[in-house]
This record gives sequence, C-alpha cells and structure tokens, in this order.
Amino acid sequence: MATGWYAAMRTVSWALLLAALMSSLAMADPQEPVITRHQILSGGKAVRYAAEAGRIAIRDVETGQPHGYMFYTAYRLSGKTRRPVTFIWNGGPGADSALLHFSVAGPKLLRNGHLVDNPDTWLAASDLVMVDPIGTGFSRPVSAGYDSEFYGTRGDVASVTEFVRSWLLLHGAEDAAVFLAGESWGAGRAASVAYALLSRGIRVEGLVLISGGWGLNTNYGSASLRDALRVVDMANTALFYGKTPAELGKDPATVRQAAEQWVRNTYAPALARRDQLTDSERTSLASELSRFTGIPAEQIDRQKLVISPLQFRELLLKSEGKRPYIFDLRSSSGERPGSHAAILHYLRHDLGYQTDLPYIGLEEVSQGFAPSGTYPESVNQRWNYATKDVTPEEMKAAIEIAAREGSGPPRIGPPLPATEEALAVNPDLKVLVAAGRYDGFQPCAAGAETESHLPPNLRTAITFKCYAGGHAMYLDEPVRVELSRDVQALISSAH
Repeated sequence: MATGWYAAMRTVSWALLLAALMSSLAMADPQEPVITRHQILSGGKAVRYAAEAGRIAIRDVETGQPHGYMFYTAYRLSGKTRRPVTFIWNGGPGADSALLHFSVAGPKLLRNGHLVDNPDTWLAASDLVMVDPIGTGFSRPVSAGYDSEFYGTRGDVASVTEFVRSWLLLHGAEDAAVFLAGESWGAGRAASVAYALLSRGIRVEGLVLISGGWGLNTNYGSASLRDALRVVDMANTALFYGKTPAELGKDPATVRQAAEQWVRNTYAPALARRDQLTDSERTSLASELSRFTGIPAEQIDRQKLVISPLQFRELLLKSEGKRPYIFDLRSSSGERPGSHAAILHYLRHDLGYQTDLPYIGLEEVSQGFAPSGTYPESVNQRWNYATKDVTPEEMKAAIEIAAREGSGPPRIGPPLPATEEALAVNPDLKVLVAAGRYDGFQPCAAGAETESHLPPNLRTAITFKCYAGGHAMYLDEPVRVELSRDVQALISSAH
C-alpha cells in the first residue's frame, strides 16, 4: 500500500510540476525583444538610435495568463533620457502599422522598393513605438477562442490601452510624456485609448488624429449643414478631373470658395425646406449641383437632391469606365505603394526579429499553417463594431446601411469616451486633427465647420488642418514634410 501510495503521489507531483512548467511557459513572451543600434542622416546630422522589436503579452488581470501577444517596433534616441514617447498605429480595423511606420513617422522611408533615411522622422521630437494590434503584423491571440476579445471596438480599445500601460512599465517609462497617433479607424482608437489611460492615472499629453475624425461625441454646429458641405469637397475633386466649368475657377481655393458660398446661401437653406420646393426649384438646384460636382444633372435624384459619397464615386467618371479610389479620389487605383519585400527584410534581418509567422497585412495569412485546412477570415471581416450587446439582425442592418452610404464603418451603440472626455480629465491635452482634401471618407469642409463651432476650451486644445492629399495624405512628399513638422511642433509644445 505504501509503495502504491508513494507511486501515485509521485505521479501527481510530476503532473503538478509539468502543469506549473507549462503555465510558466505560457506566461513568458515566446521571444525576447531584440535591440539593435542604427544611425541615419537627418538635417545633415547623424542621428543615433536604438531599435527594439518584440511582443508584449496582453494578460488576463485575474489569472495573469496571456490572451494575446502584441508586436511593436520601438525607436529611442541613444544617450537620451526622459523623452516623450509616441505610440503609433494605423486603422482598418485590422490594419498593421507599416503605412505610418514607413511612409511618414519612422526613421526609414519606403521609396521605389527600398528603405531610405527619413530626414523628417518624428523621432526628432519623441521616441516612437509602432504598434500592431492583435491580428495584424506579428501580433496574435494565444488561441482562436480569444479572438473575439480583440476583434471588436470595445476589446480593441481595451487591449491597446493595456499594451501602452504595459510597455511603459516594462521600459521604466512611467513618467514619460505620452502621445498617441492613429490613422483612420486608428484615430478613434487613439482618442478612446487616451481617455482610458487618463482614467488609470497615466497622463497623455497629445493626440494626432489622421483622417479619422475628431473623436468628438457631441455634434457642434448644424449636422445638416455639415452634410451639405460635402459638395465643397466634391467640387475640389471634380475640378481635378476637369469636370467643373471654367467660370467657377481654375484652382482649388477659388472653386472651394465658390462652392461653399453656394452651399451656405442657396443649397443648405433649400434642403431645409425640401418638401416645399417647386419643380422649377428642384430643376435649378440639380443643375447647380451638377455644375459643382461634375455629376450629370439627369442622374441626380430630384426628390432627395443629395449626392452620397458612394454615388459621387460611382458616377463622376462613369462615362470613362473609371471610379475614383475612396482613399484618394485623384486615383482609380487602390494599390499600396512600394515593395513589401524591403519592409519584411528590414523587420526580420535589419532589426533581427526572427519569426516564421506571416506579417499579416504585408503577407498573406495563407503562407502559414491552418490546422483545419481552412484559413481564417480577416480581422476586418470578423469585427464587432457594437459598443453594446446587439442582435445579429441589428448588426447586419447597420453594416448594410454603412455600405450603402459609403461614408465609413457602421456605428452601433453609444460611442466610447474619446477626445472630449479625455480633455475633461486633462484640460492641457493638445490635439491635431488632420484631414486630406481628396479623402473620400473625412471631408475637409465639414471639419472646418465643426472647428468654427467648438466651445472655447476645445478650440484652444484642438487644431484642425486640411492637407493637399488623400486619406494617407503624407504619401505626397510636400505634405509628408508639412505633417511631420506639425506633429513635431505639437509634441514640443505639449510637454
């Protein structure tokens, strides 16, 4: 009996030891961060910095067990301490950080398939951390059962908030001035993460919201006028394609001024009394709307007298068999510029982050192993946009409406706390809202209208600027330089 009892206990002990070992392995990052030293030329001077590539565990606070690993690339100036830290991500949802990383913010720019020194890198003003949310880049949930915790609006904000908190702690940077920069969907993420961090006592000093709106949950000014002012931005694009009459002007500023004057004096007031308009008034409005937008008058609905963003893109170049690209209306191509090979070589070899995981966003997920033989849908396809529990029918209806209007992702449920709520916690927070004149998502004219109606505390904190580019306006060289200077100025002024 003693021998049997001892053998049984020894078996149990080995089982417990094995379980503890497996738990320990699960707690640890499967690959330690890799630090390398680099140098670039900026302004004719050598800039030396350390690059760090790694993943941080996003842990269940109760058990300490990781539910996902979030990949990042950090850049920190050599020999410098207590610098600001700017966390940077793109949007999607489900987009990796490579576009902002290698097109404007990081120390290297992708040019003609090669990486070159970026003379205007944001590293001049702040240390940088490029963040790939779970399901993008090399970031992954620990198991398929955890994917829903990350692939949704609420979980996304919560997990990125946890990443920033963890990164600061693990790098001894708790006292650093924190800035958050996001593009498109990532702009709203940045605003909501800022509030979440501030609520935890982590001070955020500034936000850079690129092509993703203001992060304001209050409508300032007239919503109907903001919608009507889309005509101003449509006129800008119509001019680019030679679709506006010469008498309106030959340069964007003149045409925009003429369009805005017509919208404010004639078009918006007419829409306010649309049900009372006579047939002749409707015909006249459709004719004028055609002049400013380039859309044939006969294709404008006389009852609605409104051209949606989707209709504008479908109809403007229809006679030529083309369609403007939503992210840059000057183009009919949606191809991402440059070569992915140079970026992948840089991450795996120049930065030394050796992994066999596909970099989701630059490499197809089908390059990896799918145990079932069926590869998962993209993060974007699986995204839960709701900020409260809704039925599948409500979710489907909201997505269908957003797709039909072509004006951005659906909004389901109350908005998460964002810019205004963050400013209530830190009134000294500085915000740059950047928009592109040829962006099919975020119209510049509506942005300017919002700015004019902000209360004093918000107007002091927030700067709105419209750049001569598309959604990723920094892909235009002069705009890249301009935006980088504006971001660096915001960082320098806010800490």
